[in-house]
Amino acid sequence: MAEIRFADERDTETILRFIRALAEYEKLSDVCVADAESLRGSLFGIRPYAEVLLIEDANGPQGFALFFHNFSTFLAKPGLYLEDLFVDPAQRGKGYGKALLKRLAEIAVERGCGRLEWSVLDWNKPSIDFYLSLGAKPMDEWTIYRLEGDSLTGLARS
Repeated sequence: MAEIRFADERDTETILRFIRALAEYEKLSDVCVADAESLRGSLFGIRPYAEVLLIEDANGPQGFALFFHNFSTFLAKPGLYLEDLFVDPAQRGKGYGKALLKRLAEIAVERGCGRLEWSVLDWNKPSIDFYLSLGAKPMDEWTIYRLEGDSLTGLARS
């Protein structure tokens, strides 16, 4: 039977392994520059920026969910934003992904959040079908914008 628990600093290498596997699955390994030191500081340092759930069975960790709080001004409530959800491909079909999302929903309700949100790549049909089967709705009218690298630095310095 699998169990879900919050990760701690000792899990940094495991989390990094899952992040790299997710980057490979999403064909984004070339932009994945995370390392153990920066991940440890961001997740378990003086000001943690995100939280991680691990799902484990008798053979060890099989997947993770990395999430953080956001805020809805329209609801005047916090929300949870799921940044990454990944289950080892050999372990898929066992309900681990659903179990992680269920636990996230429980956390959102316990913390008084108004919603749980995430993004999915438009080509990732298996994940999209999975999310739809849980009752998730796509936010088709919204487009995500991003500033990074030189654009981010340039705006900050302008």
